[in-house]
Amino acid sequence: MIDDDVRRAQGFDPDRLAEVGSTLRGFVDRGELAGVVTLTSRGGEIVQSEALGWRDIEAKAPMRPDTLFRIASMTKPITSVAALMLIEEGRLALEDPIARWIPELADPLVLRDAAGPLRDTTPARRPITVEDLLTHRAGLAYAFFSEGPLKQAYERALGDPAMTRLTPDEWLAALGGLPLAYQPGERFHYGHSTDVLGFLIGRVEGKPLAEVLRERIFAPLGMRDTDFWLPRDKRGRLASLYAYDEAAGRLAKVEPEMYDEPPAYTPGGGGLISTASDYHRFARMLLGGAALGGVRLLRPETVRLMRTNRLTEVQREVPFAGMPLWRSNGFGLGVSIAEDPVDNPYACGAPGSMTWPGIFGTWWQADPVNDLVMIYLIQHQVPVSAGSGATIATGVGAAGRRALPAYQRGVYAALKGEPLRQRSEER
Repeated sequence: MIDDDVRRAQGFDPDRLAEVGSTLRGFVDRGELAGVVTLTSRGGEIVQSEALGWRDIEAKAPMRPDTLFRIASMTKPITSVAALMLIEEGRLALEDPIARWIPELADPLVLRDAAGPLRDTTPARRPITVEDLLTHRAGLAYAFFSEGPLKQAYERALGDPAMTRLTPDEWLAALGGLPLAYQPGERFHYGHSTDVLGFLIGRVEGKPLAEVLRERIFAPLGMRDTDFWLPRDKRGRLASLYAYDEAAGRLAKVEPEMYDEPPAYTPGGGGLISTASDYHRFARMLLGGAALGGVRLLRPETVRLMRTNRLTEVQREVPFAGMPLWRSNGFGLGVSIAEDPVDNPYACGAPGSMTWPGIFGTWWQADPVNDLVMIYLIQHQVPVSAGSGATIATGVGAAGRRALPAYQRGVYAALKGEPLRQRSEER
């Protein structure tokens, strides 16, 4: 139990903070979410922690604080920090062409129309750089964020973004056989950029990305439960993935394939499994200027660079998954940065807050103004496509996704003297 005096000392109204758990419990009781784990801290002190509902409905296995989650794209900020460590050491530079380490993507061809025929291409006007990978401006795509023939080409060549039997070399060769959706540097286009960045890190270091992250980030920070692979003796702690079954009118379990041994393919853009407490340590490190518990991973000025917007005004007008996301957020080196919390689907709280979520509904935020970290973990699958973002929280099947803004609003409403600005539709 967290003492109310601790909450008050950190500026929270204990009664209002207690309402957060009651609100989230409603989503579980209504069958909209299987379960949820949250963890909130201010000044490094944990002020709110909930483990609600079920990590496995059928087995009646309850959520616990140490439940493991597929954190998907929450992997990207971690991989980005590893790249920034190499940049600080002078082994990489933002302006470096990646072909030095990834010759598979040297001299790429670019589609004239991102949804057009695969043969209608033109040469890239310039090489892909390390900065392009960190900012998703490399022209690389995901199948599910693509349209037309490129979507099918990605699915045939690469398969599931999170799980493949290909080696990194085989995967990069397959990717290199596909055209880019856009010219390098032209626009933010969400895709496999951070996966490529992870394999680039592995080639620079001369060892697998999983080993690099373990040695450079997880072990120093004490992130004991974060890895690309889950041994059998830990699988009982893994939260099951659920999606809404329209025909049955309820949540149904989704059974992703799992590796029986540590895989060669470790996608730095979305392959990690972790816990609330582990990711909290990573977020606290960023909030502390890249230092935690006497361990420093980066210089403070590198973190400031990481959380500085790098998108141009023209690039910010391009929707992300159908949403005008960049009108209220910037994007730095591996993280998005909140600029306005009103009507913001990904962030809340003070301008300057860092975040990047995962496709299964996992989310985190580090708010430097309020010295606040928020971790929110669920396993809830909804359909995703190039234009799905604007409607992802509509309909019965996506009702569980409304729990995140309820958690966000509840935490900031409990923070005395610093009320969260209400979303426009609620005013």
